[in-house]
Amino acid sequence: MTWPATARYGLEAAPGGLGLVQDLLNTAATPAPGSVDLLAALDDARAWADAATARWTAVTGRPVPPVLLDAEEAGKLRAFRDDLRRLITEGAGDEPGAGPCAALPHHGSVTLRLGEDGVVRLEPCGPGRRRLAALALVAVFEAQRDGTWHRLKTCRAPRCRVAFYDRSRNNSGVWHDVKSCGNAANLRACRARRRAREAEDGGA
Repeated sequence: MTWPATARYGLEAAPGGLGLVQDLLNTAATPAPGSVDLLAALDDARAWADAATARWTAVTGRPVPPVLLDAEEAGKLRAFRDDLRRLITEGAGDEPGAGPCAALPHHGSVTLRLGEDGVVRLEPCGPGRRRLAALALVAVFEAQRDGTWHRLKTCRAPRCRVAFYDRSRNNSGVWHDVKSCGNAANLRACRARRRAREAEDGGA
């Protein structure tokens, strides 16, 4: 079993529950021809929710009750995804309260539960889209605390924007795949520099 949206790009998923956030981001269509938004049609959104929550349970060991979505809930889930993507792609700004996430209207309900191992954990709750949002926000919260949140990125290639988890030692990755996106971008940059030099030489 894999994260359904991320698997279509052949990517290794982010660790733990952060894989859900990556997968939610990857439900969006990319600018590439033929790309499909997995949350656009209600049946597709429901299929993704079922597969993603099953994967969450497998990865985290935390069972999730069935998530029921109607058309309105699916639309709100898309809005939540798009705001998360904007947050990751554009950043949150340098000043407190600044940036694209300053007034995002998204929240999730959680309870604090003491486990038999003595560890207190956040347990997402709520129905439908609210539960999915809570699952994702708990994963973001935990990733921010353990320092892995900044490794979840979107590919810099304009015709890609796939969400990937940067496993480079110095967290310097900008392409979801260096061969397909990085090489193409480097080739375009090289051609642009060559044209600029030729223009300068021609005008000399």
